[in-house]
Amino acid sequence: MPTLPPRWFPVVSLLALTFLLANAPSLRAENWPQWRGPDGDGVSRETELPIVWTKTSGITWQCPLPQWGTSTPAIWGDAIFVTAHVDNQKLVLLRIEKKTGRIEWTRQVGTGQCSRVKVDKKTDSQRRHQVFHDAQNLASPSPVTDGEVVVAHFGNGDLAAYDFAGRQLWHRNLQKDYGDYTIWWGHANSPVLYRDLVISICIQDSCADLPGKPSPSYVVAHDKRTGRERWKTMRMTPATHESCDSYSTPILRQANGRPELIVMGGQMLDACDPATGKRLWFLPDLIGNRTITGPVAALGMIYVTQGMRQPLLAVRPGGDGRRPRGDVAWQFSQGTPDSPTPVVCGELLTLVTNEGIARCLDTTTGRLQWKQRLRGTYRASPLAADGRIYFLNMQGLATVVAASPHYSRLAENQLDDETFASPIVSDGHIFIRGRKALYCLGK
Repeated sequence: MPTLPPRWFPVVSLLALTFLLANAPSLRAENWPQWRGPDGDGVSRETELPIVWTKTSGITWQCPLPQWGTSTPAIWGDAIFVTAHVDNQKLVLLRIEKKTGRIEWTRQVGTGQCSRVKVDKKTDSQRRHQVFHDAQNLASPSPVTDGEVVVAHFGNGDLAAYDFAGRQLWHRNLQKDYGDYTIWWGHANSPVLYRDLVISICIQDSCADLPGKPSPSYVVAHDKRTGRERWKTMRMTPATHESCDSYSTPILRQANGRPELIVMGGQMLDACDPATGKRLWFLPDLIGNRTITGPVAALGMIYVTQGMRQPLLAVRPGGDGRRPRGDVAWQFSQGTPDSPTPVVCGELLTLVTNEGIARCLDTTTGRLQWKQRLRGTYRASPLAADGRIYFLNMQGLATVVAASPHYSRLAENQLDDETFASPIVSDGHIFIRGRKALYCLGK
C-alpha cells in the first residue's frame, strides 16, 4: 500500500472520526446472547437506558407473540430470538428484527403438551412423570446464540440448532436419548454455549427409593454444528424426592486460569471442565429443597441459594475435589428468593423474594444495607444496568431503583401485560417479554 502524503492525514482522521460517530450505536450495542446476558449474571454494561415508560409512551415498538412462553429472548446484532408454546401444541422459535419488531421467520421445532393434571407428586405412582406448574409451559428454557447458530430447547426434551436464516442444522430429543424427565414441576433448564459445544443439564428426582432403575441427572455437551454428543457426565447426588430438582441454568466463569461450568442442584454446588465434563470440585450437603434461583459468579465469589427460601451463601471455592464448609464466606437467612436469581452490581448484591421483599446486601460481609417491599409478586430476575436495578413483577410493573447502599426509588412503570420473563438489554433499549407481546423500550 502506498504511503499517504502528510496533507492526507487530517482528511483520513476526519473520515475515521466521521465513521466512528456514525456507527457509535452499533459500536456500543451489547448482545444479550443467553439467559441472564453476556456473562450469565443479569448485568448489562450499557448506559443511557430508559428509566420511565408507560402503557402509552416510551415503547419503541411492541411485537405480538404467539401465546405463550416464559423464556427470555436472546439477542445478537439485529436479531432477537424467542420461543413459544402455541395452543399447548406447537413448539416454535421466532426471529424478530430488533429495529422494527417485525417477525422475520417462525420455525416449528416440535410438538408437545403440558400435563396440568392435579396430582399428588408425593405419591410414588406420580413421581416418574413431570407435571407443569400453571406459571410455565414447555417454552420455559431460554434460547442461546453466539452469532453463528441459535439453539432452542423445550421442556419436552427437544433440542435444535438453526442458522440465522432459519435453516435447521440438527435436532434431537434429550428424553428419547437419556430417559424421561422426572422433575416435579416441568423441565426449565436453559442451555449454554462454550466454544463449539452446546451444554445442557438435567437435574431431577432420582426416584432411587422406588423399584426399578433410578432416573438420571446429568450434564451433557453436543457439537453445536452437528448435534453429535461430545461428552456426558452423570450428576447423581444423595438428595431425595423434590430436593433433587433444579430449574437453574449453569454459568461459566474463569478461575485460577481455567474455565469452570458451575451447576447448582440436588443439594450440591459443583464445577466441571466445560471442554470435557470432568468434575473439578464440589461442595455437598447444602440441605434444602428444589432449586430455582441460579448461581451468580462475581468478585471471586459464587452466590447461591440452598433452595426454596433456604439461606443465601457466598462461596469462595478453590482447589479441586470435595470442598469444605469453610469455603462458605458468609450466609444470609432473613428472607431469600425462591424463584428470582439475585444480581451483583458493584459491591452490592440485590435480591427480591417471590412476594416482593427486596433486599440489598454487602457482597463482602452479607450485611443488610436496605430492605423494601415492592408492589406485586415476582418470578423474573432483577436486571442491573447503568447504576440501576430493574425489578419486574408478574403484573407488568417495573420498579427502578438506584444501585446504592441506600434505597432510592427512581420510577415505577406499568405495561398492560403479564410478565414472567426477565428484562434484557441491547443497543440502548430494554426488552420485556410479556404473555401477549415483546416490548422494546427506549428513551
